[in-house]
Amino acid sequence: MAVKPSIRSRGLSSLPRQPERRWREERGLPIDLRYGSIFQQGSITLDRQPTGNSSTFSPNVVVPECEKSSATTYFWYRQTLNITSSIDDTGGLNWKMTLSLLVAWILVCLAVIKGIQSSGKVMYFSSLFPYLVLFCFLVRGLMLKGAVDGIAHMFTPKLEKMLEPQVWREAATQVFFALGLGFGGVIAFSSYNKRDNNCHFDATLVSIINFVTSILATLVVFAVLGFKANVMNEKCVVDNAEKILGFLNTGELSKELIPPHINFSHLSTVDYAEMYSVIKTVKEESFSQLGLDACLLEDELNKAVQGTGLAFIAFTEAMTHFPASPFWSVMFFFMLINLGLGSMIGTMTGITTPILDAFKIRKEILCVACCIIAFLLGLLFVQRSGNYFVTMFDDYSAGLPLTVVVILENISVAWIYGTKRFMQDLEDMLGFRPYSFYFYMWKYVSPAILVVLITATVIEMAVSPSGYNAWVEAEGAERFQSYPPWALAMAYALIVVAMLPLPVVFIVRHFNLISDGSNKLSVSYRKGMMKDISNLEEQDEQRFILSMNPSEAPSPMPTHRAYLGPGGTQEMTNTNYGTNTKTSYQNIGSPESEL
Repeated sequence: MAVKPSIRSRGLSSLPRQPERRWREERGLPIDLRYGSIFQQGSITLDRQPTGNSSTFSPNVVVPECEKSSATTYFWYRQTLNITSSIDDTGGLNWKMTLSLLVAWILVCLAVIKGIQSSGKVMYFSSLFPYLVLFCFLVRGLMLKGAVDGIAHMFTPKLEKMLEPQVWREAATQVFFALGLGFGGVIAFSSYNKRDNNCHFDATLVSIINFVTSILATLVVFAVLGFKANVMNEKCVVDNAEKILGFLNTGELSKELIPPHINFSHLSTVDYAEMYSVIKTVKEESFSQLGLDACLLEDELNKAVQGTGLAFIAFTEAMTHFPASPFWSVMFFFMLINLGLGSMIGTMTGITTPILDAFKIRKEILCVACCIIAFLLGLLFVQRSGNYFVTMFDDYSAGLPLTVVVILENISVAWIYGTKRFMQDLEDMLGFRPYSFYFYMWKYVSPAILVVLITATVIEMAVSPSGYNAWVEAEGAERFQSYPPWALAMAYALIVVAMLPLPVVFIVRHFNLISDGSNKLSVSYRKGMMKDISNLEEQDEQRFILSMNPSEAPSPMPTHRAYLGPGGTQEMTNTNYGTNTKTSYQNIGSPESEL
């Protein structure tokens, strides 16, 4: 009975329609079993199935773009993004991504309208659920082959990288994004706290949690990438073993070069490394013409993957090799959706809260208007060329402007408002004097480090070529392209626009063009004061019934203690504290010199 062999390949894409023997002969592959057969374990499996009168291979139609890249890369760039070949070609809107963007902003708008009570509950889920997913991924990742290699690579220091300014700039940007510094979300959410809330404990706890979370996420990523590196390294060994078998059959390589214990049907990476070393030593002059790769695991681990490529290509490709991969894929992308929605809710709350505190406007109208504007601006990123704009915004509007905002916040508090004055406020709120360590860090160390960081960022932007990695469909790979003049102008405009509110608000407030709201308390602070006054009235009423003097009732505010400065020897005088019962928050409009 005639049979029809079908092929399941690991590392090879497809084979043409022709008999197995002729296919192997034309490619110079050995037919004798002395050197084994790559059509056995580890590369290709032949499944014989009854068919007609001839023995042929079933054809597999492979898209050239997919064959030159990988299935995951092709799915991301072509099926998901349907990306264009350059930033000049917009390609129109991607309707799938446009619909997803609309749904996301509707969810954000509903959460922000409901207020802190609703968004707070959403934040609890969106914050805790990723930890569950990360822990599951860590346990599963540690069980994968090669996970230890990835984690060992993670903890192997590369001291030469520590001298590159880009490493420190990206580290600082990561901290800003992770902690939400400079975005206003942290300030907006903290404004709902009570005046005597222990912000020192909160800040310490959040920093520790952020550090632990970063380590946990990095362990998961490197464990999975270590597994992916082993898979790709084995694929490299299979591909190059096929080349060597062809060279052996054509006589270009002598069979004497192959160690006698080598079996191509069970070729390990160690055996291939030994064989590669022998061939490279003997064929030193003509070795480059053979086109053999070293297939080193370290090279696979060193391949830098960041941004969308990490989550949607590298990590996703590794998950395809997981047992029950659909389950892990659903968990992973559901986690990403939660993280994205949580960030969007926090950012939108940071925008709406100051406006609602300063102006009389309906919250529903403001939230809907802000989300509509954000959706319309987001249409830029859901074009077919939108991924290039995402890269541009990430490089130019998130790095330098965010660092400038943070350093100006630092200078405003430490030098304009006054570090001693700020420490006095903290002492009144917390009930104890903060450590002197904070005084010197806020006033000297942090501004100095941020200035160095901004300087290094500006120098790097001036020296490094401005461009992006464009997806070339014909090559199935990314190629670096320089920004056209209009895109370069847009990139620098992003830096200016991101920092523009700072000088504009300063000029408006300095010349009193609009009310600065100094005679108003924030909504959250006013609610806290009303609650404290209500408690005080209840206490006075109880003391009156018991024939006690109402003046004996304890004040809801912490008792004032003069801050002696970091040395504790010189008392700081503050004219704002005395018989006047106003707090420093109400007098923030009159800066005080420390000299």
